[in-house]
Amino acid sequence: MNVKNGYHYSDEHIWVKVEGEKARIGITEFAQSEFGDIVFVELPEVGTELKINEPFGSVESVKTVSELYAPISGKVLEINRELESNPELVNESPYDKAWLLVMEIADGSELDKLLSAEEYREKISVK
Repeated sequence: MNVKNGYHYSDEHIWVKVEGEKARIGITEFAQSEFGDIVFVELPEVGTELKINEPFGSVESVKTVSELYAPISGKVLEINRELESNPELVNESPYDKAWLLVMEIADGSELDKLLSAEEYREKISVK
């Protein structure tokens, strides 16, 4: 399983890549492999205020529908509209082409609550 160094990871298998005052967010390779073939991605509107650990969207696969939980709090600045017509990108390129959204980081200390790449590798290796 590919786990990128320098990213933060939530217990709900969401990755966070800090880009200055912003964070790019997506689903981990582990999560997409558990979901199976992704057929639909629902994302919040630009401008939505997200609160840490609250649902912000969902992913539908041939197996199930799963809610997505915000790894940190902040305002949605951009969503990946490419996923509307190409949800399969989540399976093909979870860290590059299939990022979900970019948000303004409301509280940088929330990043400390997330897992490092090494901690996340340990978490998914137990499964």
